Amino acid sequence: MTKRNLLLEIGLEEMPARFIPDSINQLASKVENWFHTNSIGFQGISVFSTPRRLALLVRNVEERQEDREEEAKGPAKKIALDENGNWTKASIGFTRGHGMSVDDIYFKEINGIEYVHVKKFIKGQDTSHLLAELKAIITGLSFPKNMRWANLDLRYIRPIKWLVAMFGHEIIPFEIAGVRTGNTTRGHRFLGKEEIELSAPEEYEEALLRQYVVADAQKRKETILAQLKKIGDENDWVIPMDQVLLEEVNNLVEYPTALSGRFEEEFLKIPSEVLITSMKEHQRYFPVKSQQGELLPRFITVRNGDDHHIEKVARGNEKVLRARLADAAFFYKEDQKMEIKAALEKLKNIVYHEEIGTIAEKSDRVRKLVALIAERLNFAPEIVSTADRAAEISKFDLVSQMVYEFPELQGIMGEKYALQKGESRDVAIAINEHYMPRNADDSIPGSPAGALVAIADKLDTIVAFFSLGIIPSGSQDPYALRRQAAGIVQTLSEKQWGIPVESLVGLALSLVSQAGISKRSEEEIYYDLIQFFKLRLKHMLQERSIRYDLIDAVLGGEIGTVLSVVDKAAALQDASGREDFKENIEAFSRVLNIASKKEVHGEIEPDRFENTYEQMLYKKYLELGKKAEEGMDTAAYYQMLADIKPEINAYFEHTMVMAENPDVRENRLNQMAALAVLIMKLGKLNEIVVK
Repeated sequence: MTKRNLLLEIGLEEMPARFIPDSINQLASKVENWFHTNSIGFQGISVFSTPRRLALLVRNVEERQEDREEEAKGPAKKIALDENGNWTKASIGFTRGHGMSVDDIYFKEINGIEYVHVKKFIKGQDTSHLLAELKAIITGLSFPKNMRWANLDLRYIRPIKWLVAMFGHEIIPFEIAGVRTGNTTRGHRFLGKEEIELSAPEEYEEALLRQYVVADAQKRKETILAQLKKIGDENDWVIPMDQVLLEEVNNLVEYPTALSGRFEEEFLKIPSEVLITSMKEHQRYFPVKSQQGELLPRFITVRNGDDHHIEKVARGNEKVLRARLADAAFFYKEDQKMEIKAALEKLKNIVYHEEIGTIAEKSDRVRKLVALIAERLNFAPEIVSTADRAAEISKFDLVSQMVYEFPELQGIMGEKYALQKGESRDVAIAINEHYMPRNADDSIPGSPAGALVAIADKLDTIVAFFSLGIIPSGSQDPYALRRQAAGIVQTLSEKQWGIPVESLVGLALSLVSQAGISKRSEEEIYYDLIQFFKLRLKHMLQERSIRYDLIDAVLGGEIGTVLSVVDKAAALQDASGREDFKENIEAFSRVLNIASKKEVHGEIEPDRFENTYEQMLYKKYLELGKKAEEGMDTAAYYQMLADIKPEINAYFEHTMVMAENPDVRENRLNQMAALAVLIMKLGKLNEIVVK
């Protein structure tokens, strides 16, 4: 069977760079699924994307669908046959609807009921007859932000300017938003031809390159990296590589040419973080450092074009950056006049959230929460004092002109300004660290004071929004509550702080309730918060490759400390590879399952024991309980539980828990419930799947 290549290109007005990677991945995934669903074979898909296009080259596509056989399910047997065993109208109509006859019927049992089935042969259609369905894929793409243009109903990331849809030499005919498909693409907006006619899909990449478009995003990125390296090597510069910036720059250009520029050395008096932020966030420039790591008065930018008049382009970029840095220098100078006390007064008039209150009120709650957490963790007075002062002034830099212009510098400027105003180095560092981890790749606060304020600040934010009923759902998380909860979990884990998550949530919830913020009952809020943190812990354990059922087990009861959750999961993961794991879990599960029948636990009365097996298990229970109170390694505790498996099995073999005598039954249920409490210290082990 012959094969052809397929080319699909959506030509658009310039798209926002940050949306391009997800958009092209979405298009490729949907097209790939379409081919699989329609049983059309192909060799592979190459993806192309620039600011003005999303395109796919599907290689070696089969000319026809595969012939296939499908099974169709019809009515139940009792409906398909009458009392005399004759076919009913229901069965006859079912087969006729599938182009079959009753002679083709066979019965198949599903959940204990027999149903009519037929198998029908479906001959594959020509691929070319189906490809117009790709229109629905194009119009069905979703984007974070859409727009409408002219009088059209279609909402899309940007207006569609041209469409290419080719199957071999054949054009796939359809129309979207008044634009018809064809075999004509477009080159670089300024350097290339307005129209490039293609005779075959495989010409696409090379034809665009001749018109100054590097359509392959990966090749474009490699070109940028090579150019940056060349400039760095020629000048003995170090160019710190920010992957987020590189990705954005790559999606801003179609034909990249890197060039360097300079700025006045006097701007180096401004903190390097300000200079780098100005270059990266506002201008998408790469900062330059010396081999010793010092910031140099240089930058590198990537032009969307060739190297003609490159010096003039460099001068233009220098002029733009000079204005940005002059503004930054002015803001920095003006901020020197700011006093911390005055800044804190201003925070009293800045609303954090209309239903939560001002930033000053939030800072006050955070300060109280820091004290409560520090008390539970028994920190030294000097750490508590540092954390208290850091919490009190942690947000003062929000009223600075620098942070107003560059929100990314919150905390960073707080540290610098705090030092300038005479605060201790430890307090200044904690101000910066309390925003950490700022993202998934960031580290946790290094200092105990910084970690205390970071946890308290994030926890107050989460609890306050949950109290209002603002809870992340699906992809919606406008206040980044998931990220902040993950930061709390990460910090508690790496610091190995032994405070239960339930205690943390309770402390924060109490302060939020006292502030009169809550719109829901404390019980509802508390429940939702615990489930929310369990999901964050689940995600953390999944990243550590813990089995899903073991995760469900350790999170089945109370959370406890983050460290204990990690230890329990690791101990069970290790034990799951042993031969006796299945038998151990089965024994524990019997106890847990029968203990669940007892809602209120009473005291065990040994005088009511009727056989030695009850006494033997009780003795082991007392020994285990004593060890549990003394504290021991999680893996060792699991082994102690495993060691009483013989007594558990013997107990169930010779003892009827649900005895007829109500007093004996009550006592045995109490014994099971008490043992279940000790088993549950490892988790809800009856959630574990054993085979």
